[in-house]
Amino acid sequence: MYLHANAKLGLAGRLALVRAIEDGLSLRGAAVAFSVSPATAHRWWHRWLDGARGLEALGDRSSRPRRSPRLLARDLEERICDCRRKTGWGPRLVAGATGLAHSTVWKVLKRAGLSRRAPAAKEPAHSYEWPCPGDLLHMDVSRYARFLRPGHRVTGDRSHRGGGWMRPEARVGYDFAHAIVDDYSRLAYVELHPDERAATVTSFVERALAFFSGHGIVAKRLMTDNGFS
Repeated sequence: MYLHANAKLGLAGRLALVRAIEDGLSLRGAAVAFSVSPATAHRWWHRWLDGARGLEALGDRSSRPRRSPRLLARDLEERICDCRRKTGWGPRLVAGATGLAHSTVWKVLKRAGLSRRAPAAKEPAHSYEWPCPGDLLHMDVSRYARFLRPGHRVTGDRSHRGGGWMRPEARVGYDFAHAIVDDYSRLAYVELHPDERAATVTSFVERALAFFSGHGIVAKRLMTDNGFS
């Protein structure tokens, strides 16, 4: 049974009120006894009588009007909804196409559950895995900044005080993590270097291939930066 959130009396209170009136208490006396207005006591007493003294009569009624003479005709509502479904337009464009007010179109679409577009279907993630170890190795390089002391992300100090985090001597360069991962087994080989020059990368790859070979993995393909080697 629906009860209004701000109702002065709950179902038990309403039942006690009408029972008190049945036992001989006046409407005004019942209103004083239950701390409600005489109009409230009158309303619940007559609803109790009209409802054949059933508990359903003491529930709150919907505030929706019984008649809506100014409600838009059914065929016009269908016309609005059909335009929305076919074009995907918003209320303003649908209003222009149908010749009706924007506010009217919006209310019709909201009642029909068409005021918001359905979310686009997401394609499933495309994952793959090569069938054998060594069929494909992934290679990448990540750059990490070196520092002598914690910077502004930790201290919150972006000023030049306290050592000056922007001074040239505070910039101590970067470390480069070179990594190769086997697509099938996920076995990885990583080295840390001060640069990513060709000579550094070439020698790193040679050592990585020797590492994988020592684990019984013979490399057939190497992919880096979305390109095969």
